[in-house]
Amino acid sequence: MQSVQKFCKIGALFALVFLSLQCQNKENMASADTIIHHVQIWSDTLQDADWIAIRDGKIEALGKGDYHQFQGPETALLDGQGAFVTPGFIDAHVHFLMGGANLLSVQLRDAGTRAEFIERIAGFAGSQKPGAWITGGDWNHELWGGALPERSWIDSVTPDNPVFLNRLDGHMALANTKALELAGLLDAPLPVIDGGEVVIGPDGKPTGIFKDNAMGLIDQNIQSNPEEVDRALDTACQYVLSNGVTMVHHMGTWDDYAVFRRNRDRGDLSVRIYSVTPLAAWERLRDTIAAHGTGDDHLWIGGLKGFVDGSLGSHTAAFFEPFSDKPDDTGLLVNSEADLEDWISHADQAGLHVIVHAIGDRANAILLDIYHRLDAKNGARDRRFRIEHAQHLNDSLVQKIVSTGTIASMQPYHAIDDGCWAEKVIGPERIKMTYAFRSLLDAGAHVAFGSDWFVAPPDVLAGIYAAATRRTLDGQNPDGWVPEQKITVEQALRAYTSGGAYACKMEDRVGRLEPGYLADLVVMDRNLLTIAPESIRETRIMRTMVDGKWEWIRTED
Repeated sequence: MQSVQKFCKIGALFALVFLSLQCQNKENMASADTIIHHVQIWSDTLQDADWIAIRDGKIEALGKGDYHQFQGPETALLDGQGAFVTPGFIDAHVHFLMGGANLLSVQLRDAGTRAEFIERIAGFAGSQKPGAWITGGDWNHELWGGALPERSWIDSVTPDNPVFLNRLDGHMALANTKALELAGLLDAPLPVIDGGEVVIGPDGKPTGIFKDNAMGLIDQNIQSNPEEVDRALDTACQYVLSNGVTMVHHMGTWDDYAVFRRNRDRGDLSVRIYSVTPLAAWERLRDTIAAHGTGDDHLWIGGLKGFVDGSLGSHTAAFFEPFSDKPDDTGLLVNSEADLEDWISHADQAGLHVIVHAIGDRANAILLDIYHRLDAKNGARDRRFRIEHAQHLNDSLVQKIVSTGTIASMQPYHAIDDGCWAEKVIGPERIKMTYAFRSLLDAGAHVAFGSDWFVAPPDVLAGIYAAATRRTLDGQNPDGWVPEQKITVEQALRAYTSGGAYACKMEDRVGRLEPGYLADLVVMDRNLLTIAPESIRETRIMRTMVDGKWEWIRTED
């Protein structure tokens, strides 16, 4: 009898221990910081879920139906009311600080006439302190017929401020006379600039237009204080977050990286940043990584940005055949082929990530040939070389992109902008392979999407709309400009999420909604996959989460 009682006591003890462990397990499972439910979830690898649980900055679980095993007393519940949830958008090509600074400067992107261009500059200059530089602008001379602006247009309205206002593609800019005087360029002989041009007027003096490498003659004189730069960064972060962007690939300088690092160290960096530095300074990147590492999931380095050519709008993109509207001009090379191959080869030997701008078909061919030769020279490996823009291709170049494993890092918004005027510049045949999204994806290429902000707005919804409809901004192509190159909304979503993650070698932790991935996501008021592509731009971003925290919440209706 005693043994039976003893056995019962032991059994009861085991039962209590078992129940206690069950309660502990339930507590552990029900410890999500946030649960978002009653939503439609899309991810590259999961599409049949209506709730997502987040803990410690990472995705804990996703599912359909009951989520209560992950709910604890401190869990924040959000009823999404049928909202659409995707991974946070990744903008694979931005000029982040300039984008933020330009938001704070004069807005010229939609100035449609010479008079309006001058009037806006005059109004902004009137609010500035004497001596302060006026930069940014993002003007587009195509909107007033194609005549390039001149310093004589704006000198009378900017007598107290040096001005250097860029065209929206960033490949040429307008300086006023005061800026030329400060740079010592008004009466002095001008240096010869490889890969750039100073436009000279009938009087033998600069008109104020500087193209590509020549822009450095003015840029080197522009000074910004840390407070202004930090304000530009905060403005940029809030702006992209309002567009659902949680990560950017920033194409910039070592000074930019120092700004990001300063803000990261004091906890003021709300967007993940892959900070890409200049290709020509590959040794500095190699040595910095050897001494300090690449960084963390909020801010990291490892990529190098170079240039082959300029832009289509500035007639500095490098083509095999002349421009249709300039039969004696085939564009220019910003850097020589020999320099590019030297920098890229050494950077590759150092294990660095090579990212190079190429617009024209000749520029793309030069770059792809360099990439192809490195497999034989440095040995085959997973390089993930990138072509930024890959704008004007042909069938053989598409195949080379695939065979070299090169990532085509493209900007869909450019297609609906350039489509308003590109045919007059390169003719009806070459436009057939301009922004060739469909040709690249059908061939099996890796594609990542971005904005090139400040050049175009970092509005991912507008980018998806552009990729899926190719309706130009002037309304002249309701069925799409070069409609054969349209892609599906889902393909565009992948390019803005998992495609961007792959393009910076972070596909194991961002770009998807999966357990263990970083909790970066965006909440929208409608399902992009069930509405007509033409209405995508009516969608509203409701919330943006980075690292499990709501970094942006819509407050207005």
